[in-house]
Amino acid sequence: MAFLNWREEFSVGIARIDQQHRRLVGFLNELYESMQAGQGREALGKVLGDLLLYTKTHFAAEEQLMKAHGYPGFDDHRQRHERMTQKVKELSEQFRAGTLSSPIQMTNFLKDWLSKHILETDRQYGPFLTARGVK
Repeated sequence: MAFLNWREEFSVGIARIDQQHRRLVGFLNELYESMQAGQGREALGKVLGDLLLYTKTHFAAEEQLMKAHGYPGFDDHRQRHERMTQKVKELSEQFRAGTLSSPIQMTNFLKDWLSKHILETDRQYGPFLTARGVK
């Protein structure tokens, strides 16, 4: 059973971005499934590394679209991305140092952030970009 199921309300209406969001949800579910199998701590390091790499790619794709089409909330959105990247880096460093209390801490953080970011922040740019022909 997935920890976070993809729901149609997560769609921003842009196929490439929706696909990337689905992959981010996949990282979260991969971690959760590992935890269910008693391998959460072992999986956390890999998932954190994968997440850091993938978020850079995903955030760059979103920011490129917003900038190219003059999205008025671009600066705020980019700052949110920078804060998320910093938080994941901090959690990754805590994991490597052995001070991250548990994989569930990271899983809950990712679920809350991802759901909130997509539903409250990303869904704002969707209509703006689709009105400009981005699909």
